[in-house]
Amino acid sequence: MPDTTASTIAFIGGGNMASALIGGLVRAGRPPASILAVDPGDAARHKLQADFGVRTLAAADATLAGTALVVWAVKPQLFTAAAAPCAAHLQGALHLSVMAGIRSDAIARAMGLAPAAARIVRSMPNTPALIGRGIAGLFATPAVSTAERAEVEQVLAPTGQTLWVDREADLDAVTALSGSGPAYVFYWVEAMVAAAGQMGLSAEQGKRLALATFDGATALAAQSDEPVGTLRERVTSKGGTTYAALESMRASGVADAVVRAVRAAQQRAAELGDEFGA
Repeated sequence: MPDTTASTIAFIGGGNMASALIGGLVRAGRPPASILAVDPGDAARHKLQADFGVRTLAAADATLAGTALVVWAVKPQLFTAAAAPCAAHLQGALHLSVMAGIRSDAIARAMGLAPAAARIVRSMPNTPALIGRGIAGLFATPAVSTAERAEVEQVLAPTGQTLWVDREADLDAVTALSGSGPAYVFYWVEAMVAAAGQMGLSAEQGKRLALATFDGATALAAQSDEPVGTLRERVTSKGGTTYAALESMRASGVADAVVRAVRAAQQRAAELGDEFGA
């Protein structure tokens, strides 16, 4: 019989993010028998079993009893329905949510937990987590211990970096910056590839040049102690090509447009929290 003691980690939802986390845990040496994934989809369950050898369930039941850590990885709009059959079995668990928009008080309410005693960590990851290059913003309710914070960091370690925030509302800003951020980068790369085509390069050449430029520039900025503004200035000789491009961007209000866009994402994140928490 598989080990179902208090060391069990249960995943509610077996999609891409759950798969990334489960794969990281197994590669780090956690016994597959100590991981349980609940997902109604046959394809998702079979893939998790085939790839990692973990236990799976089509629906929540008493097998969840004694779970030490539960990871909520369902789509936000499905949370209420997914939580209902789990609540009776997860009263003593530490809750880690990778769902966007579901606030800690909503999780506590769905689990029948007193908000002051609820041990909940909310995480806002991003899609590069799927290749171990992501960053996740984290918020913990007061009842979460230092040791439990470290446990959550260990679970998320295979997906990339983590960053703790002190206020739950700050996760809306994290969502706007890094959660949605990969799409901003892809949007910029698309524009650069389009420009490459107008200048006579092929789409493949434009994509390769754009992606390598983003990869190299961000790596340089990450390794440098200097402000990114200083790094930008070093590439910009007055009257040169970079200067011409940046002056065009300034004239078009690109920086202000980026700030407005990120703030729009932050506002929408807050609205979704209100909607899902209702």
